[in-house]
Amino acid sequence: MSEINQRMQKAIESLSNNFATVRTGRANPDILNRVVVDVYGASLPIKQVASMHVQDSNVIVVTPFDRGTLADVERAIVKASLGLNPNNDGVNIRLVIPALTEERRLELDKAVKKMAEEARVAIRNIRRDQLEKVKKDEELSEDAKKRLENEVQVVTDKFIKEVEDLLKHKEKEIMEI
Repeated sequence: MSEINQRMQKAIESLSNNFATVRTGRANPDILNRVVVDVYGASLPIKQVASMHVQDSNVIVVTPFDRGTLADVERAIVKASLGLNPNNDGVNIRLVIPALTEERRLELDKAVKKMAEEARVAIRNIRRDQLEKVKKDEELSEDAKKRLENEVQVVTDKFIKEVEDLLKHKEKEIMEI
């Protein structure tokens, strides 16, 4: 049961990380998590090349650790197609997060629902794998198999509810004006 809990918890953590990268009209440095910068002959995540912080409710400031990589970081942000226009002042890059249109909010809502469904599917696949193990175990009695199947279902239901809660919270955040 601890294995199934760990695997399902990883699915929830993955969903949370995916949700963090969805832009909601508020400044959140996590939307830059998927940005990869080509510097020093390697592709590095932006977190290893620059620090990021929120200046206002709608401005993210990116400060490269090495000023020589400023143009590379700026290029990577543009290349990531986040819908953000970087403003370079020679030291920092400022990203102004524009307000979301209603159409864009609906697109983001669909994307978030798809992410949540993928997490639900992952959790159900973990449940299916566990139930197959239980059924194949010849040493267990029928009662023990039923009890384990019920326990697996209870854990699955708990994690599915957690996915639903995360989805509701993210949808509220997206639709908030």
